[in-house]
Amino acid sequence: MTYTSEARPRNRRLSVAIGLATTCAALSFAAAPAFGEGSGGVGMGGGGATTPPTAGTTPPTPTTPPTAGTTTRGTTAKLKHGFAVPPASAPRKVVRAIEAANRIVKGKPYCMGGGHARRNDECYDCSGTISYALSGAGLLDAAMPSGSFMDWEERGRGEWITTYANGGHMYAVIAGLRLDTSMTAGVGPGWSKAMRSGRGYVKRHPLGF
Repeated sequence: MTYTSEARPRNRRLSVAIGLATTCAALSFAAAPAFGEGSGGVGMGGGGATTPPTAGTTPPTPTTPPTAGTTTRGTTAKLKHGFAVPPASAPRKVVRAIEAANRIVKGKPYCMGGGHARRNDECYDCSGTISYALSGAGLLDAAMPSGSFMDWEERGRGEWITTYANGGHMYAVIAGLRLDTSMTAGVGPGWSKAMRSGRGYVKRHPLGF
């Protein structure tokens, strides 16, 4: 094939560009750690030993709730790695509500109607989340939609548990932490130290709590 005088420079530039891209990709691959390196996984080369984490490496965030019976001082629950640690002074049913909620936070996504057809579901909506916590404490027999919580149990805020409900959404404050599904879109149940104003919500609480 005969090249024109204009084609040769363009082809030379293309060859140089391809060469640089290939070199860059090779260097990136060589610099990248093997799969599982430093995390206890299996390296790309097979079943050889992996490199241990270097000193000062941040440990992974726990993905399992605190052991049952773990408590904290004071009268307010503490937030630790996304889980709630109940106060030692809390009544047993309040502790059970917190422990139940801990089982579905961090890992269960949000879905409309989740937690209503079955208690142990793959995902939960707002009222399904609160129903799960309250039923785990023996304070609710079956899951209810948010509208039904507007006239549930006693009026006003409770000492330990308060539900906030309207026709479209609900959440609860248990031992000073908010249990909600609206912190991050799509993420599902979670705890938060940040409180909402409560404006536009009906406040109720279980008798004695």
